[in-house]
Amino acid sequence: MMKVDKELIKHIADLARLRLTEKEVDEFVPQLKEILDSFSKLDEVNTDDVKASFQPVELKNQMREDKVKLCLSQEKALSNSKENKDGYFKGPMAL
Repeated sequence: MMKVDKELIKHIADLARLRLTEKEVDEFVPQLKEILDSFSKLDEVNTDDVKASFQPVELKNQMREDKVKLCLSQEKALSNSKENKDGYFKGPMAL
């Protein structure tokens, strides 16, 4: 188990180019200890017969049935637009 103390937190902060106050260093010591303890529990799990996986959750396409629905008319879609021209939304001019 790695020794987590103020010196380690300061070293990590230095590598990350972070300026931490002493109060922040004091707060991070127990937090980092807790995180590392949680990960060390993974070492206790027997994974000898477990096949390697790069995707923990199976991915599959979720398709929905296409249903015909009424949509907005062009006039209704443009009704709240401040800028429109010839039946289209008018955007700002490119610079």
